[in-house]
Amino acid sequence: MIDAELRIPRATYRLQLNADLTFTDVARLVPYFVDLGISDLYFSPILTPRAGSRHGYDITDHSQINPELGGEAGFTQLAETLRAHELGLILDVVPNHMGIGDPRNVWWRDVLENGPSSIFAPYFDIDWDPVPPELHGKVLLPVLGDQYGVILERGELRLYYDDDGGFSLGYWEHRFPLNPRSYADILTQRLDDLLSNLGSDHPDAIELQSIITAIGYLPSRHEVSPERIIERNREKEVIKRRIATLVANSEPVRQMIEQALADYNGDPSDPKSFDLLDALLARQSYRLAFWRVATEEINYRRFFDINDLAAIRVELPDVLQATHDLIMHWLAKGIATGARIDHPDGLWQPATYFRQLQESYLRYAAAFRFGGSAPADLDEQIRQRLAQAERGERPWPLYVVAEKILSHGEPLPSDWAVAGTTGYDFLNQIGGVLIDRSSQRTLNRLYSQFAGPQPTFANLVNSKKKEIMLVSLASEVNTLSHLLDRLAERTRRYRDFTLNSLTFAIREVIAGMPVYRTYISSDGVVSQRDEQAIRVAVREAKRRNPRTAAQIFDFIEDTLLLRNLDHFAPEVRDDVVRFVMKFQQLSGPVMAKGVEDTAFYVYNRLVALNEVGGHPELFGCEVSELHAAAQERQRHWPHSMVTTSTHDTKRSEDVRARISVLSELPDEWHRHVIRWSRLNTAKRSIIEGGMAPSRNDEYLLYQTLVGTWESMDQLETFTQRIAAYMEKATREAKVNTSWINPNADYDAAVQRFVRGILDPRRSRRFLDSLDAFAHRIAFFGRWNSLTQTIVRLTTPGVPDLYQGCELWDFSLVDPDNRRPVDFQRRVALLADLRARQAACEKAALADELLASAADGRIKLYTIATALDLRRQRPELFSAGEYLPLTASGPAAEHVIAFARRHPSAGEAITVAPRLTARLSNGRELPPIGALWGETWLPLPQSTPGSRYRNLFTGERLVVTEYSAAPGLALAEILRRWPIALLVRED
Repeated sequence: MIDAELRIPRATYRLQLNADLTFTDVARLVPYFVDLGISDLYFSPILTPRAGSRHGYDITDHSQINPELGGEAGFTQLAETLRAHELGLILDVVPNHMGIGDPRNVWWRDVLENGPSSIFAPYFDIDWDPVPPELHGKVLLPVLGDQYGVILERGELRLYYDDDGGFSLGYWEHRFPLNPRSYADILTQRLDDLLSNLGSDHPDAIELQSIITAIGYLPSRHEVSPERIIERNREKEVIKRRIATLVANSEPVRQMIEQALADYNGDPSDPKSFDLLDALLARQSYRLAFWRVATEEINYRRFFDINDLAAIRVELPDVLQATHDLIMHWLAKGIATGARIDHPDGLWQPATYFRQLQESYLRYAAAFRFGGSAPADLDEQIRQRLAQAERGERPWPLYVVAEKILSHGEPLPSDWAVAGTTGYDFLNQIGGVLIDRSSQRTLNRLYSQFAGPQPTFANLVNSKKKEIMLVSLASEVNTLSHLLDRLAERTRRYRDFTLNSLTFAIREVIAGMPVYRTYISSDGVVSQRDEQAIRVAVREAKRRNPRTAAQIFDFIEDTLLLRNLDHFAPEVRDDVVRFVMKFQQLSGPVMAKGVEDTAFYVYNRLVALNEVGGHPELFGCEVSELHAAAQERQRHWPHSMVTTSTHDTKRSEDVRARISVLSELPDEWHRHVIRWSRLNTAKRSIIEGGMAPSRNDEYLLYQTLVGTWESMDQLETFTQRIAAYMEKATREAKVNTSWINPNADYDAAVQRFVRGILDPRRSRRFLDSLDAFAHRIAFFGRWNSLTQTIVRLTTPGVPDLYQGCELWDFSLVDPDNRRPVDFQRRVALLADLRARQAACEKAALADELLASAADGRIKLYTIATALDLRRQRPELFSAGEYLPLTASGPAAEHVIAFARRHPSAGEAITVAPRLTARLSNGRELPPIGALWGETWLPLPQSTPGSRYRNLFTGERLVVTEYSAAPGLALAEILRRWPIALLVRED
């Protein structure tokens, strides 16, 4: 049977590639990654994005490697280096959207040139028949910096002749191709003058008139039959070549075109001189608009609300092939060994896409293996192989993880052909157990006292989702409501529902969605999970709107669940399903923008909880929940990624680890934050009768400072980072300012406040207090960080490390977390640690690293040691049983412990502390030795006399008999080191 060798990563390392970290740079670092224990590198997107992209998610050309990373030559060299060191490569695949703000996107340029008649028009999710009639057959482009008429009459829109024989419209750095049929307008503008000068029988005049005639025969941009599309595409290129040849060989024609362009480009002193250009632009396949006022009419689906990222339709076979061909070649040849799928919730049918991905991989692998002599029954072999995976008999042939954000209690869809998620679920589970839940009421009171009365998180989320739908994603909601209105009008049962009422009801139901989206399929399959989510959303919409007739919400529910499909006329039932599919594609972006990118910057009670996929209203979780999630992952998704930092996290793992400590020291935090606010009163500003920054933003700032503070030594750089972060945070919150409508006075006041309180000449008392308290919090935060690290490296799943986080990393949200990493320092530190380990100095090394924990080597040592064990015993972690262990004694609640056990790979036990500030009663003592008192760890499946070795210290421990079961004392397990990884030796 056709198959391909499945490579399951042992541990991955995420790299953000850009001009500052190229393929050549990565190749030099490969020995370091191997030495660290990494099995697979994990790249940000490497296909060609817009010029200068720092992240790679704005792909413009799926057929080429990003030249800024080193292009094909650099990638080939890197691939050889990876193969030589047996390192795998996981690619970041972006199937949902493309960057359209760069001329290298030839698909989008063709759409702008030819409209619905473009070969690539079906590739993009464009509504060619939107509600505004003036946009029929056009794409709205919200790129102008002011109203269209103002921009036009200022002369900022200018026509140009292109060397390929075409014409384009320029607006600053933008270039928009003209509809080839409108070339005739330009070419006839000064035609009479040319004929007078040359005579009508001059060869150049004859050729020009022939070209104009040919233009008139071009199929219209509205024609969509395949034959006419092909004809237009062919003939427009012939026309361009003829124009280019004529202009190159005829000075009179070139001058005539220059004069015509001057006529069209107008004179800013004469507004009527732009009438020609205005009329010409009306004939194009696009309509230029002011970016701030165009959100209600944008008629192409975007990635969230980013105008420069247009959605593509990978549900179409041609689009899937064109966007994945190069990636599939790399996977089939073993150059790449896995894929991370970006934003699958934006896809038409994610489950179908993932299965197509697996099938495509097998087909490409077969082509690479057999060449032109594939087995006659290849299709049947592929079908059988995929069926085995669907039944759970074998894993899927290609390692794929999905960037899926799961809501609380939401399972990953079982029909997705993936190994699991990218790990946000684990991130929030391990972060949750580091929160002291007993302080919830105290921190609630402090937050309300400091920032004023706050809405419940549920009410805030509902409100912010509606705000997003009224502003950023208004066009998408309008499209949905008009589609449903047209369907209702054609059905007598529903025709009395008005457009306004449908729009309102759709917004209310989306706002009430408890999950990012449902996955109802285009063939009408509705799962129990999806039905429950829709019913919860409708019930919530009804509860919040008691004065709205329940019938309209019932109609929305029945329609979304396809229960009333038979009530619609047969000819519109496909459109009803289309409405449901479009609804699903919209609810995810609304959730992401409303929660992650808005509410998380407003609800600042304890921002360690405000993380992607997090639920800050829950205020942490119990250790038993962490164990239950690990067991569930082991049963169903044993190779899912587990991570604690990514390029999308709001704060790095170490920043969250620090801020979590505030939940253990709420009274100290209370005293400090109140004192700081008094010290900084004079640095606030009064803006429009209110204080700036607001108390809520100020509260966020103080948590941020505590979480990221390092020292006074680099205060200038630190101040710049915090000032940039606060600008982003306050604009994302959309309370006092925003990206769409910046409040310049408020923004300036926040910047003055940040720079003022961090200026040692003006704020010495505050900075001294901050420095002392932040160092105290950092002390306890280190043990949180080590706990997160060791649990991530030994729990079921594939541990993922984000670049630079093998040492302490105090990054904030992007772009802060894409700053260059000092890899040379990490290379040198790891080499020194390895030399010390080789010299058998493990105990002394452990003592030294603990004493100098502030320098971060303790984290690097933890990672390298745990990854060594994963390298030596891969089966123990990929297939080993997960056994929760529960400590007993006075400090039992401060212990996280579990065992991994495998019949042939042996046993390892992880022991880590939690809530260490409370454990030590606030004393700055590491969680070792006598601090654990009489607490012990029962090991019911061990026998007295069994021996374990602590890999971090080299200590050997012997299981003793306690009254209830065999076990080990915590004071022995953690005698000299704050975490333990015990390997059974007998």
